[in-house]
Amino acid sequence: MKKAEIVRIGISIGDLNGIGSEIILKTFQDARMLEFCTPVIFANTKLLSFYKKYFKVNINFQGIEDATKIIDGKINVVNVWKENTKINFGQEDKFLGKFTVKSLETATQALINNEIDALVTAPINKNVIQSEEFNFPGHTDFLAKAMKGDSLMLMVCKDLRIGLLTDHVAVKDIAEKITPQLIQKKIDIIRDTLKKDFRIQKPKIAVLGINPHSGDNGVIGKEDEEVLKPTIEKINAKGTLVYGPYAADSFFGTKNYKNFDAIIAAYHDQGLIPFKTLAFGKGVNFTAGLSGIRTSPDHGTAYEIAGKGEADYTSFTEAVFAAIDIYKCRNEYLELTKNQLQKQSKKL
Repeated sequence: MKKAEIVRIGISIGDLNGIGSEIILKTFQDARMLEFCTPVIFANTKLLSFYKKYFKVNINFQGIEDATKIIDGKINVVNVWKENTKINFGQEDKFLGKFTVKSLETATQALINNEIDALVTAPINKNVIQSEEFNFPGHTDFLAKAMKGDSLMLMVCKDLRIGLLTDHVAVKDIAEKITPQLIQKKIDIIRDTLKKDFRIQKPKIAVLGINPHSGDNGVIGKEDEEVLKPTIEKINAKGTLVYGPYAADSFFGTKNYKNFDAIIAAYHDQGLIPFKTLAFGKGVNFTAGLSGIRTSPDHGTAYEIAGKGEADYTSFTEAVFAAIDIYKCRNEYLELTKNQLQKQSKKL
């Protein structure tokens, strides 16, 4: 029987030639981590033994057939494949990419089946995992389809939270993607996740403009005046505390971001450049809006240092703790909501 206070954290292995293996093993070499969670790594025991020896990490793990056999208090490794794998750190390898996909798909199914409580994904190389069967620009899009929900990429570091209206979209396509419907959907997601996943009862949300200077009243593009501004006003009128659009170039430099519980950027680099400038190496990528919880570190595969034993595992460790905290917050919120509904039904 699983102890109620111990959260089962599933971990997808990421790119086998990147730094994923190193940051996973180094995070869990600290035995105190088992006081907070039971790690479940979706990979292969032979592969993990190779990494353990290569990086000289003092760590023990338990191989299991599938996620129904999880042993609490141990580092579990679900044997997702049996084939031998040849590791060439820092190299793109499409053959190894299929094992990255197997790890992610199996871990995601375990999350859907409630065999694990949350999922932490190690970095992937999007190029080596593409195929006819797996054609997604990243984790977020895959998880949204697998869990049949609407998602939002939310970068988190302490009280700094930056979400995206559009994530992995080419710059030339951004403006046409941002519609009143998309704005409404993303603001709804971030409002709800702040309430249930971060214990913020009346969240204040800022929205950054699409164009330079938020369009300068239509002089530099019409999208801010004709799409973003009126949609924000309508949403605000319904009771959601959302404000903007704010000029993105000065928003962070003036520290205006500190006045809000979350910020929504119009596109990927508009949000991630300031986030990584302020929080790189300590931030967490959280996929908001889904029935299951997924976090990841705020960096990529780092091929340039893969295999050198130099990888900083701080962000991965933060991703594990964020997943634990969000899981507990969400359970508290669901329990509170359930109690409130029961009280209301008794009054009727």
